[in-house]
Amino acid sequence: MAKRGVMEVSLIFPEAETIRKYYRGLIYLAARTCYSEKTPQQIWDEFITDKTPPERVMKLIEHVIESGHHSTIEHINFTFAISGVSRALSHQLVRHRIGVAFDQQSQRYVKYKEPQYVTPPSIEANPDALREFERLRDMSEEVYHRFLEQGIPAEDARFIFPNAVTTNLIMTVNLRQLMHMAGLRLCTLAQWEIRQLFKLIRKEVMAADPYFGRLLVPKCVPLGYCDEKRNEDEHCRIRPHKNSVFRVWELYKRGALVERETS
Repeated sequence: MAKRGVMEVSLIFPEAETIRKYYRGLIYLAARTCYSEKTPQQIWDEFITDKTPPERVMKLIEHVIESGHHSTIEHINFTFAISGVSRALSHQLVRHRIGVAFDQQSQRYVKYKEPQYVTPPSIEANPDALREFERLRDMSEEVYHRFLEQGIPAEDARFIFPNAVTTNLIMTVNLRQLMHMAGLRLCTLAQWEIRQLFKLIRKEVMAADPYFGRLLVPKCVPLGYCDEKRNEDEHCRIRPHKNSVFRVWELYKRGALVERETS
């Protein structure tokens, strides 16, 4: 019987202590360097020796993040170990290309003794669909092993695998890109598996430092409105759709104009 893949995410570098001790200082250093006559070395030395008040550090960090000056947060990197996700997910994940690095388990060089699989909840909830899914899944595994026994190279035998087969990855990403990725993948309209992945990523960052964890939210949260066309009916209520926001704004402008003309 095929094994069920279990999604796991671990923040493996840096350690939480390093994040809490240095990461805010790195953002402060980057931002302060832009606005100070002091050298980066002087600014960093003042931070390390606790000569810079923490409230000053946070005030500047919050200013640059809220203002969208995000080059300063590209100096912050996280490395995650990701396992038990489907190949369908990994094909979505690696579409993110800027500010992120991936290394993935190779189906070419790894010969799978017991492949693991991800079963979509919609299929799992449908007994007939689940039986068909398991039949084809098991058949692909049997054919894969038969190919290997016949001398077919693993890089060719793998062609029989479905997207459901699991894979493992290492992902290193800077904070700016991680916020962008989380903004897209935590959206309620995102595919269920990759959304679950980013919930676990957020959980890991939150455990290391809640300040950085709270930056990983659906894109509509900092934007103030939803810009997804598929949510024009506003079935997701995290934020109003932009169409509603713009309608209210137009009504406000008309009302303000009428008020000025009649006053």
